[in-house]
Amino acid sequence: MGSRKGRSRETMTSSRFSGNGEGEESTIIDKFYGNPSVLFASGLLFGDSILVFLIIAYVPYTKIDWDAYMAQVTGFLGGERDYMKLEGDTGPLVYPAGFLYVYSAIRFVTGGEVYPAQILFGLLYIVNLMIVLFIYLKTDVLPWWALSLLCLSKRVHSIFVLRLFNDCVATTLLYAAVATFLCRRWHSGMIIFSLAVSIKMNVLLYAPSLLLLLLKGLSFSGVITALLGAAIVQVLLGFPFLVSHPVAYISRAFNLGRVFLHFWSVNFKFLPEPIFVSKGFALSLLIIHLALLAAFAHYKWCKHEGGISKFLRSLFSSFKFRISTTSSFPILQRHMPSKVLQSEHIVTTLFVGNFIGIVCARSLHYQFYSWYFFSLPYLLWKTPFPTLLRLMLFAGIEVCWNIYPSNKYSSSALLCMHLILLWGLWTAPPGYPYLKNKTADQRKEN
Repeated sequence: MGSRKGRSRETMTSSRFSGNGEGEESTIIDKFYGNPSVLFASGLLFGDSILVFLIIAYVPYTKIDWDAYMAQVTGFLGGERDYMKLEGDTGPLVYPAGFLYVYSAIRFVTGGEVYPAQILFGLLYIVNLMIVLFIYLKTDVLPWWALSLLCLSKRVHSIFVLRLFNDCVATTLLYAAVATFLCRRWHSGMIIFSLAVSIKMNVLLYAPSLLLLLLKGLSFSGVITALLGAAIVQVLLGFPFLVSHPVAYISRAFNLGRVFLHFWSVNFKFLPEPIFVSKGFALSLLIIHLALLAAFAHYKWCKHEGGISKFLRSLFSSFKFRISTTSSFPILQRHMPSKVLQSEHIVTTLFVGNFIGIVCARSLHYQFYSWYFFSLPYLLWKTPFPTLLRLMLFAGIEVCWNIYPSNKYSSSALLCMHLILLWGLWTAPPGYPYLKNKTADQRKEN
């Protein structure tokens, strides 16, 4: 029922908002007060803000990576541009250049002190929650009371204000990009997405499903320019390192072959360590990951286009036709597609694509919970499961992430619940991906 309401809001014509300013203002006010989800979300934001600052005031900070971050930033600010020489007490720097700029700014604002940094991350948590609530209200998949689940994670509160991990910054930028996509600002969204990648590479788990959405929502030239904009961001941020020590920067900042310690992993802990760290196991997970992405793309995300292969063939044929009928500079010519993607389709495709990557990740450390926690309620309500089972899965996943150290039982339980959720997403009927009664000239696109 919630998703039907979301679609009905999106398919309103602009005539509803026509007329004098008084009529527009009245409509907005009526819509605000007539929607319990908006009022409830506002209350959640206020209540969770108080909780966050109570945590900062009364719960002891846990020292994990902050000193290492500050040591790496100190080396960067001291003029070091060789990634092989930028290290902290927990090891070498393994994040792209955006991480250094952000934490340099944090160091400047806080003086490298923990307490002011906690306040800063408390504000970051509130901003992140605000963006996430916007996404949920835009799609309207959950009942209003279920929005409270977004504020109920002990582990996520800890990750933000008691650990100060860079995952928090990357996550906030990622959701900002998703919110921008929902406003049909694909190019701006891609720039924000690239900024998120520059903080931590886990954001790339969204890349396959995002590429599919770009192909569905933009013209060929639009896709190229959006990807080019994202690439330029990476080049500009990494420029000081690329011109001096390019191999060191690329090999350290974008190392896809890192092997995490078995002890710290929350998932697959039930496997013996030799199997866990083996290349065979990593390759198997990669194959499963790609197979699941292909299956969801073919049978779910592109079902209404006849499957992924038919969609790509029609896309290629359309591109060839446009190029052959354009007199000059065909690739650079702007061509607006006639269909606009549903907000619900955008969010579902992105969140499910990321969740598939989570399920297939060889190692999940405790801070990695922030990678997908804020999408869990959405994913649960996209399944055909009864509400009680949804709540049980949510609570069970949260419990597993709060068991320290993780063990073979908690790890097995987490994997089982992930697979149950994935099965629920697979069995859920895909919604129609495009807006109805919406013309291309109504669409917002930068």
